[in-house]
Amino acid sequence: MADGGGRRRWAFIGSFTAAGGPGIVTAAVDGGSGALTALSSVDAVPDPSYLALAPDGRTLYAVSETAEGAVAAFRVVGDRLEKAGAPVPVGGDSPTHLSVFAGHVLTANYGSGSVTAVPVRPDGTLAGAASDVLKHKGSGPHTPRQQGPHAHQVQPDPSGRWAVSVDLGTDSVRVCALTDGRLEPHREIALRPGSGPRHLAFHPDGTRAYVLAELTPTVTVCHWDADTGSLEPLTVHPVLPGTPTGDAYPSGIVASPDGRFLWTATRGEDVLSTFAVDGDDLEPTGTVPCGGHWPRALTESGGFLYAANERSGAVAWFAIDPDTGLPHHEGALAVPAASCVVFC
Repeated sequence: MADGGGRRRWAFIGSFTAAGGPGIVTAAVDGGSGALTALSSVDAVPDPSYLALAPDGRTLYAVSETAEGAVAAFRVVGDRLEKAGAPVPVGGDSPTHLSVFAGHVLTANYGSGSVTAVPVRPDGTLAGAASDVLKHKGSGPHTPRQQGPHAHQVQPDPSGRWAVSVDLGTDSVRVCALTDGRLEPHREIALRPGSGPRHLAFHPDGTRAYVLAELTPTVTVCHWDADTGSLEPLTVHPVLPGTPTGDAYPSGIVASPDGRFLWTATRGEDVLSTFAVDGDDLEPTGTVPCGGHWPRALTESGGFLYAANERSGAVAWFAIDPDTGLPHHEGALAVPAASCVVFC
């Protein structure tokens, strides 16, 4: 299948094999409808729960979210994946997120509260060992979830100068430089105690960031200064209308490519929330069902939103109203224990 320009596009879907997931699924993407069609799968590492593509789209990286913790590389060969070398231990427990930054793959290791850097060779394969493991320190007031650090996400900032990690256990965001394979702490920004920040999304203009909290269902709007590597919290907004009726654990956050809208996913309540971006403020415009149960991750691609609904075992896709930003459910692809989806 092809997008509007005739280019074939693929989606790669991670899953929890320990919960019956098939590993990593490759799917074709219909550029007109957003629909996904499963093509193949590879079950080469346990629990490949989060994925990231190399900038050239030729190599896919996956965490192995296990107590041993590892990262693996796969070649993108047409409509399938081929394992590219042995998995590399990350020296951390339960990596939940990864990204590509400055010639390295970075992993956020939730269980051990650390960030790992693994060098990438010119051909996209992983070097044989991690070059550094940076252990976070601290705790928070929410027991038992914040008895120690729990790094949940790490990604480069839009300028490509800094690695930014979000730690649920310490209620903070850390900014690091990466020099000769070493992660060098630059700044730690404190957020509301007990909020449990999980993921961060940058605005496309590179001057704002939105931090989604898991333990208190909120999003914090921040000013981001790439020159100084500093993050300044500005305003805090609830992601749900009214008081949650039961479990409510926000998971994914995405800014639209044009910067007009922000979307969040909340597990338990099983909804997607839409916000209109108004400078440094956010205006809630509505919530819709996520198309399943327990939306673990949220992705935008080609004008569509995709929710990986872990417990109902499917990736749902949504058309986006161009005026309001509100998603409209269009369909779903069954993938047991789905945990994330990325596109190339």
